[in-house]
Amino acid sequence: MPESMYHPTTPEISRRRKELAPEVHDAFTAFSRAVFADGALPEQTKQLIAVAVAHTTQCPWCIKGHTRLARRSGASDEQIMEAVWVASEMRAGASYAHSTLALETLAE
Repeated sequence: MPESMYHPTTPEISRRRKELAPEVHDAFTAFSRAVFADGALPEQTKQLIAVAVAHTTQCPWCIKGHTRLARRSGASDEQIMEAVWVASEMRAGASYAHSTLALETLAE
């Protein structure tokens, strides 16, 4: 079986990232904690948003990580799947909306 292009993040890789840019690493970690903390939106809602965005950006690490965190925050499998469907509709909708560029070019 061919090696995956998506290498798993290991503790060694995480340590190396922090070692190479400790201040930025720590700032990003603090930023992430602040973003996902309960606020005007509860953590569960934020994690469901993250699941949808991760599917839209197609980041495999984000998909796996935020799916786990959404479940850990109390989201049901059905809620997580609905978030994925929202992302699917948004990606499809963007293609549909951008078809105006192709239609405009064809009309020239």
